Order: sequence, then C-alpha cells, then structure tokens
Amino acid sequence: MANPKIKISVVSYLNSKPFILALNSAKLTDEIEISLDIPSDCASKLIDNRVDIGLVPVTVIPELSEARIISNYCIAADGKVGSVLLLSNAPLSEIKNIYLDYQSRTSVQLVKILAEKFWKIIPKWLSADPGYEKKILGKTAGVVIGDRALVEKKNYPYVYDLAEDWKKLTGLPFVFACWVANKDIDVQVLNKLNTALENTLNFIPEVVAMHADYSLSKRDIENYFSENIQYLLDDKKRESLDLFLKYLSET
Repeated sequence: MANPKIKISVVSYLNSKPFILALNSAKLTDEIEISLDIPSDCASKLIDNRVDIGLVPVTVIPELSEARIISNYCIAADGKVGSVLLLSNAPLSEIKNIYLDYQSRTSVQLVKILAEKFWKIIPKWLSADPGYEKKILGKTAGVVIGDRALVEKKNYPYVYDLAEDWKKLTGLPFVFACWVANKDIDVQVLNKLNTALENTLNFIPEVVAMHADYSLSKRDIENYFSENIQYLLDDKKRESLDLFLKYLSET
C-alpha cells in the first residue's frame, strides 16, 4: 500500500509563484498534494493539522506543538518588500485608525510592533473584511499585503513599507513566511522537496512572463523579484526571526 501523500499549503501570492512552479516541475505528484491559500488559511491548516507542511506566516511557529523549519528557503526582504504596506492618506502622526488585513497574520503583528517601538503611535486597530481598502480614508489607514498591495500603493500619498521600517528599527532583514512542518516528515520526501526548492530562482523569468495576470508591468515584476524579495533563509534572517518571535512573546 502506497504511503499517504504529504499535504502542503502554499501562499498563493506572486512572491511564492516561483516556489510553486519549482515544486510542480519536480514531478512529486505521487508524494505531495499542494493547495494554494491566502496566508491566514495556510496558517490555520497547519495549526489544525489539515496539512503536514506549509509555506506559512512565521507567527504560526509559536502556535504549533511541533514546529519544524524544514528548509533553508523562505519569503523575506532586506529593506523594502514592496508588498506589505501601511497605506494612508495621512502621515503617521495623524493616523487614528488602522485596518488589519484579514489575509495576514505576520504583518498584523509586525505593524503593531512598529507602531509601539518605531513609529510611537497608538492607533485603534480595526478588523478588516474583503473590500476594506475602500475604507482607507482620512485618518484611517490600512495594512495591505500581497499582490493587492503592489497595485494599491499607487493610489495613496503615504506608503509605509513594513519590512523597510523593521530594517530601520533592528538593522535586520525580515522573514514573512518559511517552510514549516507540524510533524516528522519522511527524510527522502524532505530531500526531494528541498532539491526542488533549490531551483526556485530559475522560475522567476517564467513568473515575470505572466505579468499581465497581476495587473502589473513586466518591469514592475522584474524589479519586485530583483530588488525586494529574497528567498534564502540565512543566518541574519534567522536572527531576525528569533527577534520577531521574542517581540511576539512579549505582547
């Protein structure tokens, strides 16, 4: 009898598309089953044991009884990320309310840390529902992430990049998501997964060629991958992740 497939939840954003293409090209269909989800759903699926592995927001890690980072690849930025933003029609000093993106978990916690430790503001935090972007008016700002942020940022006079401000606060890059398992995974399957993920950068040109699907220019997407998104989970990023999780434990 064949072993059950390893279930994997992957964030369905532009920045994770190279990962998805790399996994799909590896011909692992007999061993893995991939679902594409928004970050908050990736997190819920891993917490609820509906999947075995997830490319998940890093805020999930403390919520798992067995959290195992299984790869040296992640979604991160060293400075501006371009797609995790606080959008506003008013400067920071005048903001009274902030909508928190319903698709996110990590950026929700990150914006609260920045508000306290870096921006020194005390806004009212508002839960957001689909379409909340239209409510970003006056002194009410909003956290917007992912592909929507890449498009929406052109519509606001004040754009605060959360990864950039984390770098100003800490001097470190920021890790938004990493590959996490909630149990022991067969070593052979893990080795195949990581071999596939090593090819991630090779698929960026293919993603760029799909630029029309994201309502962005080819140059915008090229710049996003070359200037904003980083994939290697190196020592500095691990240091940053530890610091972020420390801040989370203090809230």
